[in-house]
Amino acid sequence: KLMAAWEREAADGMILLGDILYHGPRNALPDDYDTKKVIAMLNPLAVKITAVRGNCDAEVDQCVLEFPILAEYMQIVDCGKMIFATHGDHYNTGHLPPLSGIDVLLHGHTHIPACEDHNGYIYCNPGSVSIPKGGSTNSYMTMESGLLEWHRLSDRSVYMSRQL
Repeated sequence: KLMAAWEREAADGMILLGDILYHGPRNALPDDYDTKKVIAMLNPLAVKITAVRGNCDAEVDQCVLEFPILAEYMQIVDCGKMIFATHGDHYNTGHLPPLSGIDVLLHGHTHIPACEDHNGYIYCNPGSVSIPKGGSTNSYMTMESGLLEWHRLSDRSVYMSRQL
């Protein structure tokens, strides 16, 4: 479903916020979650993917993925706004990164969509395409010209948006 959404959106790139293959001792995988298929779907897009390391990502995952996944964070500038993208297990609303000038803190980790104003920045979480939590739906977020939109994966309808 994500690959179909990727084609429909005609996106220039894809940002992954960690837990890409979603391994780890605390995480039960759904019966239909096939990491080998995830690898096969993502590797052909390697030049279009930018990713950060999640708490469930490991060096062994990097051995099978053809794009870098081990960075703790990345900085993105969109419409003059500084976006600090990370997984969320180290840097989050309770433990901000030691940088000034951040307009948006973007992270996953909780697998729960969010868009909240905080003291001087906006916290955003795209949710999860494969393992949503907290009663949320499978979702993804798009970013174009300062407009953030959260889409349901099932029908790609927009259920939340925010102009930066």
